[in-house]
Amino acid sequence: MKNLSVTTFIHILFLVAITILVATFLLFLSWDKDRRKIDEFKRYQFLSITFLTKLQQSPSEETLNELYKELNVKPVDRKRIPLIKESIKKGGNTLFSGGSSAGRVRVFVINNRQYIFVERMGYNLMLENDMPPNYFFEIAVAVGIFLILLLLLIYLAVLKKLYPLKKLHRQIQRFAEGDMNTRITYTYDDEIGKIAKSFDDAIVHINQLSTSKNLFMRNMMHELKTPITKGRIVVEMLDDEVTKKILIRAFERMNELISELAELERVTTQSFEPNFEYVLLSEIMNESRELLMAQNSCINIDIEDRALTTDKKLMTLVIKNLIDNGIKYGTSGCVDIKTEGYVIEVISEGKALEHALSYYTEPFSQEEKRSSGFGLGLYIVHSILEKLRYELGYEYREGRNVFKLIPVKR
Repeated sequence: MKNLSVTTFIHILFLVAITILVATFLLFLSWDKDRRKIDEFKRYQFLSITFLTKLQQSPSEETLNELYKELNVKPVDRKRIPLIKESIKKGGNTLFSGGSSAGRVRVFVINNRQYIFVERMGYNLMLENDMPPNYFFEIAVAVGIFLILLLLLIYLAVLKKLYPLKKLHRQIQRFAEGDMNTRITYTYDDEIGKIAKSFDDAIVHINQLSTSKNLFMRNMMHELKTPITKGRIVVEMLDDEVTKKILIRAFERMNELISELAELERVTTQSFEPNFEYVLLSEIMNESRELLMAQNSCINIDIEDRALTTDKKLMTLVIKNLIDNGIKYGTSGCVDIKTEGYVIEVISEGKALEHALSYYTEPFSQEEKRSSGFGLGLYIVHSILEKLRYELGYEYREGRNVFKLIPVKR
């Protein structure tokens, strides 16, 4: 029940309610049909006893007329009696047959009209049922149909009231998928309208924050580029080689930070979409090694070459960052790259991570604050892999750190 959607729950609720109402209505009809048969039998039984008793006393015409009025019957015209008897023989249905030693009473139905035939010692009497129509059954049927239709109308009204939630969900989903221009609209000021307005306000606020962040990042990187370039030029003029090397390395590190921040801004943008293409895994490995500019002897590649559907540039950056981390933080300075089926493993010797992997996929997270990195490597890797439909996994195995690139089925 907890995982049922609101719409599904309402479907089930109204289905059960309508089923119960229809079942109750059908049971009532069945009960009413049996009740009417019993009442009809009792009426004709009473008629039988009354007429046979009264006729035994040779009542006058006036007494019979009073009896007819009291029992809601009327005598049939003598001219019609032969025709009625002929019709009874051909297709009349017997509703009741009873009597005693004093005589016999039978009730027949012809064309929805009921005729009562009283026989007593040669004295025959043909009567017609003159009961006023009883609309109780028709009223009950009308009320039952009305209640069922009313419940159906309420059901449709509730669904119509909930329909804007589907529209709201689609608009929020478009925003979550990167359509930053999505606006949530709803004309009514009910609970759904208030939720829609709150989401719309949140979208506007998020867009403002995103714009401010992007503007800040771009201005910061632009402003840093100029002094770094000037400083790099000035450093080349120094005669002290030791100081020169230290300063050059400092400026290079600042350039690396700016490059990583620029790539991070590009990848984490909601509207960013990777350029998927078919590419061989061996090509990605070769380009990663070239980007790293490391010695070949420190990178041991043992992979099953296969074609991947991925963004070549981004996957190359992922492998490069993982290799770079393995060289920087590993104890041997070398990295092994292997494949296990469709899983790519980047392995290096060293101590196990002190924290969970999720800690290191946050920006500026490091094992030691004085380490040579900025703490953006795994954050960039994690952000890129989400776009490439991969997961980043980690395992410590036999004194070695194993980072895994695991494809996600979608």
